[in-house]
Amino acid sequence: MLWPSALTEGRLLRRYKRFLADIETAEGVETVHCPNPGAMMGLDAPGSRVLLTRSASKTRKLPLTWEAVEADLPEGPQWVGINTMRPNALVAEAFRGGLIAPLVGYDSLRPEVRYAQASRVDFLASGPAGPCHVEVKNCHLLRRAGLAEFPDCKAARSARHMRDLAAVVEGGGRALVVIVVQMKAEAFDVARDIDPVFDRAFRDARAAGVETRAYRCDVGPEGVAIVAEIPIVTPV
Repeated sequence: MLWPSALTEGRLLRRYKRFLADIETAEGVETVHCPNPGAMMGLDAPGSRVLLTRSASKTRKLPLTWEAVEADLPEGPQWVGINTMRPNALVAEAFRGGLIAPLVGYDSLRPEVRYAQASRVDFLASGPAGPCHVEVKNCHLLRRAGLAEFPDCKAARSARHMRDLAAVVEGGGRALVVIVVQMKAEAFDVARDIDPVFDRAFRDARAAGVETRAYRCDVGPEGVAIVAEIPIVTPV
């Protein structure tokens, strides 16, 4: 996936109020939209290089969006995608390219479909084998070399999604969780020390038959794309 606009490079001054960041660019200091409600552990160090895209909308209050940061991680600096809105588009692109193995043979993905009592699934896949509920999770936490983790803060809504997907399978349906790791990593695990409730819900969902897959991305000035599946090492 190419970035949706030409990139602006800058240096992070501070991130605040969750969705705002002050960035120093060649044009001066600008306040930009930070599309990430999480803790962003290890990704918001002042002075970090960042990549920004610019919206073509004339009415948008903050035209610049923070897309990626060059973070100092255990294996050395690397670009990490921080925009939590990108993974759904990345999964749709990878689906069209036949890169999501559990969805090969499905014809289409319909986004944002209501199910359960108060949930929306990211995609409902349709095909000859019947529907499959597909939930996408964004991952950008790496505290140990090679190991990506989710979540980076309490994730009550994500835990509810796991329980809802387990109910789909228990009712005779099919459900799949796709974890999009917006950085280089060799394996994925749940950050159970950060959110033991999500850890329990994730493991219960897997035990109920919810399928789980994790994919790492290449991220950089050229763009961001899903490139390979990585193993999930979360114990059952």
